Amino acid sequence: MKKIILLALCGLASCVIYAGGYRVSLQGQRSLAMGHTGVALVNNAELAFFNPAGLVYLENKINAAVGVSAVFSDVTWQNEEFGQMAQTDSPVGTPFYAYFSYKANDWLSLGLSAYTPYGSSVEWPEDWAGSHLVNNIDLQAIYIQPLASVKISDKLSIGGGPIFVTGAVNFNRNLSRNLTNIEGERSNVTVDASGVNAWGWSLGGMYSPTENLRFGVNYRSEVILEAENGDADFQNVPNSPQTPFEDTQFDASLPMPAELTVGASYHFLDKWTVAFDYNRTYWGVYESLDIDFANPDIPDSYNPRNYEDASIYRFGLQYVANETFTLRAGYYFDESPVQSGYFAPETPRNDSNNFTGGLSVKINDMFAIDASFLYSRFKEIDESYNHYAEGEGEARVEVPFGGTYKSSAFVPGLGLTIKI
Repeated sequence: MKKIILLALCGLASCVIYAGGYRVSLQGQRSLAMGHTGVALVNNAELAFFNPAGLVYLENKINAAVGVSAVFSDVTWQNEEFGQMAQTDSPVGTPFYAYFSYKANDWLSLGLSAYTPYGSSVEWPEDWAGSHLVNNIDLQAIYIQPLASVKISDKLSIGGGPIFVTGAVNFNRNLSRNLTNIEGERSNVTVDASGVNAWGWSLGGMYSPTENLRFGVNYRSEVILEAENGDADFQNVPNSPQTPFEDTQFDASLPMPAELTVGASYHFLDKWTVAFDYNRTYWGVYESLDIDFANPDIPDSYNPRNYEDASIYRFGLQYVANETFTLRAGYYFDESPVQSGYFAPETPRNDSNNFTGGLSVKINDMFAIDASFLYSRFKEIDESYNHYAEGEGEARVEVPFGGTYKSSAFVPGLGLTIKI
């Protein structure tokens, strides 16, 4: 029985990482409307995220961009063999961003940014068929970054800065497929860690060989969140020598991968701009998860994930209709880093097609309202997670959990651009 509970706990932080792996591509309304392109665009202060090297090319002394999106998502799981079905009831997520830059002189701009590139909130029905893997999860990660952008010449610039990351997670799962207390209530554990902090950095460059053509590159480093003394709260565990578990603490390392983005933009016919970005996210760093339990009765655990590096291909188009309205549209294809046999329901995702659009409305020379929408359609997939096991020694048996997953998300967003 101890082994059953331990194996049930092995995936707890992997839920955190998988939610982090579910990349939240909502770092700017203008860029999102253009397929989340931006590494080679000089548009507004959203450059603070996409490529800080471009901040020095913004014309105004002070530039700012703030915004928030509302994430409406759902996942449906079905196992036709056993006649089982479940659907998530996920709260509306609200990732945000806030960017600011100050043009100190012709060759130097300074900036500050705050954004949420990782986060998830998923709730499955209570005691559903996969409750031994996850019931609900709430992950938050906020990046805060001071920036400097330096113009080396009229055609070349560099920019970047350190990143401070702070995060929190709350996660609940049942301890096994059928373990209950004497009242018949399912045994479960809630894991909570907050104030988890770490540091990273980013560095970008921008080159403009002609007035209308730009190239950009931006690298954001890997960040390892070290969760120390997190709380594990056990509920409804039977009072038995076979289940000697009580509330304890744990340590775990939560990796967020490095990513490299390269791209180009071209301005033509006075009113049109087209952009392409290629993003490579180095998920290969997430090979396994080691969990160190403070309670000596609970052995440390090793949980394989074996993620693969993944790519995102982004395309965007902008049209300046007149002095008041600017229209945008885009598309991006997002590869999943998850290999076959490792498909878990914590934050299920597969390859996705993503369609975007939006517009800006110029109120006056200082203010503009930016709006965007994103529709994400994940490829339907029949997959399983094959690394959950029950029993001990020779009686240990792996119990795959699989089915057909259908996922989609709709994300409207609103922002404000300020130029002084």
